[in-house]
Parts: sequence; structure tokens; C-alpha cells
Amino acid sequence: MPLAPVLRSEWLKIRTLRPLYGALAAVFAATAAFSAVAGLDGGTDPDADPLYTSLSGVILGQIAAITFGATTVSSEYHGGAIRVSLAAVPRRGRWFAAKLTAIALPALVVGLVTALAALAVARFGPGSAADGLSVAEQARGVVGCGVYLMLMALFAAGLTALLRSSVATLSVMVPFILVVSFVIGDAAGGVTDFLPDRAGQVVLHRTYDGSTGPWTGLVVTALWTAAVVSAGAWRLCRRDA
Repeated sequence: MPLAPVLRSEWLKIRTLRPLYGALAAVFAATAAFSAVAGLDGGTDPDADPLYTSLSGVILGQIAAITFGATTVSSEYHGGAIRVSLAAVPRRGRWFAAKLTAIALPALVVGLVTALAALAVARFGPGSAADGLSVAEQARGVVGCGVYLMLMALFAAGLTALLRSSVATLSVMVPFILVVSFVIGDAAGGVTDFLPDRAGQVVLHRTYDGSTGPWTGLVVTALWTAAVVSAGAWRLCRRDA
């Protein structure tokens, strides 16, 4: 079966699963809301990074993006739906590619819209966090935010294919991002700049002095994502459904 009809069927699955709409809506709501709150405080702090302050809600919004990626894949393992999917598309690699594409596109679009909204609130709201940001800096923040959220959703999708459980994926990724990476990264520095979340979030900063820049940081995150997705694809192709 060609890729196009497989992709249409995977997109139809996403459209019919209401929890996935909720996860995407939560990406927007959490990021925009917490960015707005941070903007109110950041506007009074002369040392705050205005771009990161304006987009800081992505720290929580990414949890919803991770949930979206994990739930989209784990839904296949409920009630044996994966067997039906693979019976319709025996070439498992093609099916998995379509599944990942159906995750990546809405995650990217929602990420871009969310970043635009967060910057608009920061620039035109009661705070002044985004004052002084150039058009190029804002554009980098918006594109980088969208790409980062997409990569985190795909990372979660690959890990869920490997572990076959969204609960296991969330139990690994959420504590790691919110606690382990944050604590270890601030304490150790250096090599921790290459952790998938810390590297990717460099693009959200106006200034940066670590081991990676905005785009190289996203490349690092993309490499982590590719590795995890490859591991998930390997298990999908090698193990029984």
C-alpha cells in the first residue's frame, strides 16, 4: 500500500480520538498561560532573558506534547488495534512512518501557533517582557518552539513504541525533564548541555553561552529523537504485535 492512503488513515485515527485533541489544546493553553504569567514578572526584571521569558511556558507545554505523542502510539496497543493496523499495512516500517508523520505535523502547527500567541501576549499584554526583541529573534523563537515541541512529541512516540506503554513513557520522560535534567543540568553543566531537552531549549533564549547554539541544539535534540524512534521501529519490526 502506498504511503499516502496509510497517512490518511492515521490522520483519521487522530481526528477520531478526543483525548488527542485535548493534549494539543493543552499544549496551547499551558504554554500561553504560563508564558503570560512569566511575562508579567519578567517585564520588571532587567536581567531576564526577554525571549525565554516570553516562551517559558513551553516548559510545561512540552508535557502535553509528550502526552500527545505517547498517547497516539499507545492507543494502538489497546484492544489489539495494532494487529488490525498491521494486517492492513503489512510493511511495518511504512505504517510507523505514517504514524510519526501524523504526529509531527499537528504538533509542529500547534507549536508554531502557540509560540506566536505567547509572544503576542508578552508583547502586547500588560507586561513588557518582549520589548526590545528584534523580528529575527522573535521568528527564531517561534520556529524553534514549534520544531522543539514536534521533536519532543516524536521522542515520546518512539519511546512508547519501544516500551509499548504511554504510562511507562510518561513515567520516564516527565520526571527526567522536570526534575533530573533541571537539577543535574544546573549542577553539572558541560556534557548535560547535550541532553535532549536542554539542547533543544537553547533556541528559546535570546542569549546563550553553553556548548550549543540555537540550531545546533535542535540538531542534538533531533539526533536523540532519531535514535529513540529507530529503537522503537526496531522493536515494532522485530517483535510480535
